[in-house]
Amino acid sequence: MAGALSSLKIVEVGEMVSAPYCSKLLADMGAEVVKIERPGAGDRARTRGPYPGDIVHPEKSGLFLYLNTNKRGVTLDITQPEGFAILEKLVADADILIHNVAPPDMDRVGLSYERMRRANPKLIMTSILPFGLTGPYRNYRAEDLTIWCAGGICVLNGAPQFPQLPPLKTAGQQAGHQGGAHGAVATVAAAFAQLRDGAGQHVEVSIQESVASIPEMTFEYWPYMKMLATRWGQKPLAPVAPMECKDGYIFLCCIEEHQWRNFVDIMGNPEWAEEEIFKDRLVRAVNWDALKVLLEPWVAQQTVLDLYQKAQARRVPFAPVSTMGDLLSSEHLKARGFFVEIAQPVAGTHLYPGAPLKYARTPWEIRRPAPTLGQHNAEVFGKQLGLSQARLDELKRKGVI
Repeated sequence: MAGALSSLKIVEVGEMVSAPYCSKLLADMGAEVVKIERPGAGDRARTRGPYPGDIVHPEKSGLFLYLNTNKRGVTLDITQPEGFAILEKLVADADILIHNVAPPDMDRVGLSYERMRRANPKLIMTSILPFGLTGPYRNYRAEDLTIWCAGGICVLNGAPQFPQLPPLKTAGQQAGHQGGAHGAVATVAAAFAQLRDGAGQHVEVSIQESVASIPEMTFEYWPYMKMLATRWGQKPLAPVAPMECKDGYIFLCCIEEHQWRNFVDIMGNPEWAEEEIFKDRLVRAVNWDALKVLLEPWVAQQTVLDLYQKAQARRVPFAPVSTMGDLLSSEHLKARGFFVEIAQPVAGTHLYPGAPLKYARTPWEIRRPAPTLGQHNAEVFGKQLGLSQARLDELKRKGVI
């Protein structure tokens, strides 16, 4: 059965994460996506690992292979007039154009919604940009670290009043993924509006604002309490902290009094738990340094699974801290079929994250692996657009494709 979005035709001009992830989400749900890459060089994600066997190869980047499943790939230099004219032909036959071309480059090549809609009046164009298309930061370029900091997340992992906890960035390209996820939701909403009204529109996504919109309750702390929310584990929330067991880490959380009393019972009711300095949660928070010293040796003698199960049985909300290896071997994720094997002709067969969703009637599926560079040039430019082989050869000589 066809995927939920199988009626949509999408053109992607995307580098690295945000636009490719946005169109990947839609492609994995059935949309037909043509991905445009730079001739010769390709998407910058091809230069990022991990690589099988640590051997750098543009067709073996784990990042690229994950982000570009279910897409057909072509090479096209849209900075050349002939290349941009071909982009316009592709757009004329599409429903949606998704890109993350920086605003200065958009201006330079003429990539505007006004121009694109001349090729297709019903076009939806989704622009996913570091700081959006307006405001004083419009023309700023930014990598993931810059946007993660600008969106206010890094300071949540440490703060000036806690010098032992400097601001930290999470690993990988998380800001780009947030921008892509928000872009996918916005694009599907615009597609519904297009069906209703018969008109396209320009969808603009700021990655900074995508990041700034996700922290839980952190903005309210400052205007309401003049307090900067920071990493879990500080004294006001004790005992809420990760601790090391025999075989990994577990996150302790027992703020409520009944949770604390049940945890004390799990520990065998040690005498120190009755001391005045641990009598209630406020006092325990003030004396977290002393409490931590007493908890750590006991927790270190436990296994993660055993302590987790004992806590669950007593309704104490502890949580194992999963490593990537734990996730790959998780019986629960295996039962749900979350990880999928994808065979790619150059990189080989490897496991990749699947979809965190399931459809009863319109299944999510991997129909094809990520394309090799320019793999579908003849199919898209020749069969779809009708360009002759002689014309394709000429465009290749000029570096247009």
